[in-house]
Amino acid sequence: MTAFDSFTLAWRTVKSNKLRAGITIAIIAFGIMALIGIITAIEAMNQSLKESFSSMGANSFSIRYKDARARMGPNSDEVKKTKRGLKEKKSNLNKPLRLEEVERFKANYTFPGALVSIYRRGPGGQELRYEDRKTNPQILVWGGDENYLLVNGYTIQQGRNLNNLDVQSGRNVCLIGSNVATRLFGERPERSLDKIIKVGSTPYRVVGLLKSKGSSSMLRQDDVIVTSYTNVRRYANIGPTYLIGINVTDINVIPVATDEATSVFRAIRKLQPTEEVNFVIEKSDKFAEMFIGFLSSITGAASAIGLITLIGAAIGLMNIMLVAVNERTKEVGLIKAIGGKSKYVRQQFLFESMIISLLGAIFGIILGILVGNVFGIILDTGFVVPWTWVFIGIVICSVVGLAAGIYPAMKAAKLNPIVALRYE
Repeated sequence: MTAFDSFTLAWRTVKSNKLRAGITIAIIAFGIMALIGIITAIEAMNQSLKESFSSMGANSFSIRYKDARARMGPNSDEVKKTKRGLKEKKSNLNKPLRLEEVERFKANYTFPGALVSIYRRGPGGQELRYEDRKTNPQILVWGGDENYLLVNGYTIQQGRNLNNLDVQSGRNVCLIGSNVATRLFGERPERSLDKIIKVGSTPYRVVGLLKSKGSSSMLRQDDVIVTSYTNVRRYANIGPTYLIGINVTDINVIPVATDEATSVFRAIRKLQPTEEVNFVIEKSDKFAEMFIGFLSSITGAASAIGLITLIGAAIGLMNIMLVAVNERTKEVGLIKAIGGKSKYVRQQFLFESMIISLLGAIFGIILGILVGNVFGIILDTGFVVPWTWVFIGIVICSVVGLAAGIYPAMKAAKLNPIVALRYE
């Protein structure tokens, strides 16, 4: 009797006990499906997120105002010490970036090769119309300057950029995202140039068409309209603060560029050397890093769920194998009586346990990949296969099968053939 014979007998035994083996395989498959499915969905979300943020300007960072925190006492001017020993005045917080401040920064920031953009968020949820066509009420209006597109990772497909005259006069000209152009002008978005569209009830002349940035369900970067920041400030019910965007030539100089930006803006805001900054500098990939960190937590939770399920499956598999030993005691005695060695009996039960476990792994991995890629379809990413976790899943199931089969296999191998043959 060889190891191959032991494997063949194990396979026949699994096929002859379809219900019992099927239930165990299903339990193992469910655990692996939960693990691989969640990991696949997370990989799809990561891919979509990275594609979205890669188009936002990897060499850019921005400056925004610092939100006020909860009061420390009845006096709004109360100060507190930061970790660096600097004082943070409550009266300094929640101060919007004023136009004169951001314009002074643009004039005084002289970092080599840096471009500075002044912009602000306009009204959101706008409906754009052209003749009898209209968009969904999801369009966001941004007000920028001549550097806004470069700093935020946009490029012009047709037409022109905003110029200094547009910014100074605040006239009603705009650039539109590719989704907006498609909705208003159909399959010929280039027809949008020099056309008059309406944002709400306000007419704008289209001077430029933006190239698609590949909007995802997370970041709708093609559902935008860009005009000048002087034009946007005419709208009511928008935030009072401006934003500053800075683009540098090399991502490796961003730490130095942010330090210089901090120094320049501290001087503009007349902060004392002992005072903490009352503005925030954010890199373009900060939110991506935060979200990826959140997804890592979900990965850990998914791993825990899968592991708990597999532990339960291992216990169930061990019990089933012990039942199989009792049911096949006479068979084991016959094998040993005709000269079969204990190691072949042990191999047969180990193979049986491994076959059940690996079949569960295969079905679970296939189902997990298919379920997880539903998110890939929703997020418009390619087909995702987390190969590392596929390998980990196979290894885990192999270990589960081995661990669950060792004790029953040892028990079967130790059976006395004479006693086993008399077993009924």
